[in-house]
Amino acid sequence: MIRSLLVANRAEIARRIVRTCRDLGIATVAVHSDADADAPHAREADTAVRLPGDAPADTYLRGDLLVEAALAAGADAVHPGYGFLSEHADFARAVRAAGLVWVGPPPEAMEAMASKTRAKEIMRKAGVPLLDPLDPAEVTAGDLPVLVKAAAGGGGRGMRVVRELDALPAELDSARAEAASAFGDGEIFVEPYMEGARHVEVQVLADSHGTVWTLGTRDCSLQRRHQKVIEEAPAPGLDGELRRTLAESAANAARAIGYEGAGTVEFLVSSSGRAYFLEMNTRLQVEHPVTEEIHGLDLVALQLRIAEGERLGAEPPEPRGHAVEARLYAEDPARDWRPQTGVLHRLEIPGLRVDSGPDGGDAIGVHYDPMLAKVIAVAPTRAEAVRRLAHGLERARIHGPVTNRELLVRALRHPEFEAARMDTGFLERHLPELTRTDDEAAPLAALAAALADAARRPATVAGRLGGWRNVPSQPQLRSYRAEPGGTEHEVRYRLTRDGLRADGFPDVRLLGAEPGRTAERGREAGPARIVLDVAGVRRTFEVTAYGDRRYVDTAQGCHAFTALPRFPDPTARTEPGSLLAPMPGTVVRVAGVAVGDRVEAGQPLLWLEAMKMEHRVTAPAAGVLTALHAAPGRQVEVGALLAVVAAGE
Repeated sequence: MIRSLLVANRAEIARRIVRTCRDLGIATVAVHSDADADAPHAREADTAVRLPGDAPADTYLRGDLLVEAALAAGADAVHPGYGFLSEHADFARAVRAAGLVWVGPPPEAMEAMASKTRAKEIMRKAGVPLLDPLDPAEVTAGDLPVLVKAAAGGGGRGMRVVRELDALPAELDSARAEAASAFGDGEIFVEPYMEGARHVEVQVLADSHGTVWTLGTRDCSLQRRHQKVIEEAPAPGLDGELRRTLAESAANAARAIGYEGAGTVEFLVSSSGRAYFLEMNTRLQVEHPVTEEIHGLDLVALQLRIAEGERLGAEPPEPRGHAVEARLYAEDPARDWRPQTGVLHRLEIPGLRVDSGPDGGDAIGVHYDPMLAKVIAVAPTRAEAVRRLAHGLERARIHGPVTNRELLVRALRHPEFEAARMDTGFLERHLPELTRTDDEAAPLAALAAALADAARRPATVAGRLGGWRNVPSQPQLRSYRAEPGGTEHEVRYRLTRDGLRADGFPDVRLLGAEPGRTAERGREAGPARIVLDVAGVRRTFEVTAYGDRRYVDTAQGCHAFTALPRFPDPTARTEPGSLLAPMPGTVVRVAGVAVGDRVEAGQPLLWLEAMKMEHRVTAPAAGVLTALHAAPGRQVEVGALLAVVAAGE
């Protein structure tokens, strides 16, 4: 029996495992980097052990420190979660060698699937359908498009879609460099890229007594940068024969490597309905909650029981209903999915299952994945589950860094998604319409923000709202910049004997304004409640202020603004051609350019790594590189000067 478990991970998955252990009566030990010293997972576990440093390579990827932490805290088992060392066979062996229980598959099974090239050889022998690899040196124009992939690791790292033959050599080099940096293994391979394919996977669960469960299917086709964003179970639109093929192939894959514990076998399903083996993840998946919800299971609890030697039943429970999960990221989809940092002041999503990493008041740093939470809706039918999830996200209170929330809502309500006609190219194909900034409701929300700002002034109600006079007077004037997008909204209003008079809003009346309350954790000012009559329709706006940032929450969604000063700083200028760091991060590579070289518009100059993703920094225009302030390994803050490109010859 496991009595004390060390969770060799952080954030959402660490909290998820701690929650199940609490239900099972198992004590928990957390580990944390210095950056995570006050993180929720460290606070919620019974015991926490410090891993000195911030970077993953110095902390969560140090297997020796994790084993030492388990022994020092008196744990008798280790759960790796997902990511970090969860699929490292050597770490599993080290845990077992220390006399601890490893909550995961045998190291030999992990090793068999660690290399995608070796995994494909094993699957071929087991009769699992797969795509034939291509020799990079023999790829022709007729083979395009092709997919370059890292043999080790996952998460979209070291993966490139190549559509032009001339671009293949550079993309091969780039993929090798990223794979070597991310996984310590630069091996790559090439295979056909299937346009219009779906990403469908099967959850497997196997005990040490020979029983293998396949728990239905999941569709994970909505992806950005080859990383999943929206997942659902069961995968819609698959006929009975295809479902049987997927289940049998997944079970054969698990048996071929003597698998034990929870794992996932991933497939590409072509537009013609044929399935091809993609890879096997020898760990718990991020998207496991949708399978839990429709089968009524706790997969973490089952992992622990299997590790204790228990037997699975002869058959798994039958699925009921439909579940959809959306990953809420601190990132800006309209700006190349740039990760965002800062304080997450508020995170409230009532009515849905929310598996989150940070809580309101926690800081989002640069060292780790930008996922804030997984939001899951379950209902009897797919249509109801999708509707519940979109509605819940739309009404969520999320105050802090820019997130992908609006993109998620629009994707869930897109006609193609509602009709289950999605594929792995969905987000790339529809990105412009999913990230549009033409928000017709923003001007009214800006007016509410202005009225709320006035309501927070300490004085009488009339004084707070600007007062009224018998004689004509200048209107109150406030300006706000929408975030993201940058659209500026200038608000002009007066309060007269006849009520509110706001430029551009002839049909709007002020019904009530309630000042904010005392600050909660991390808040500078509580919400101010503004009630407006808009052409006979009563609308309520909750406005919360943090410094110069304003969040306006309504029943139809949230608006974020930056309150602009009346007199901008005239010295706040940037030299033309300056390339500033779009985010805090680390310079991982610099292109073969030097000061004095001529560069073309869009030419890559360097790569920044932030929050487990690489971001290419390119020349803004054709010209001469006159300064380069970047070298591999340099840590930069947002806005740091990286290079200068002077236009012209």
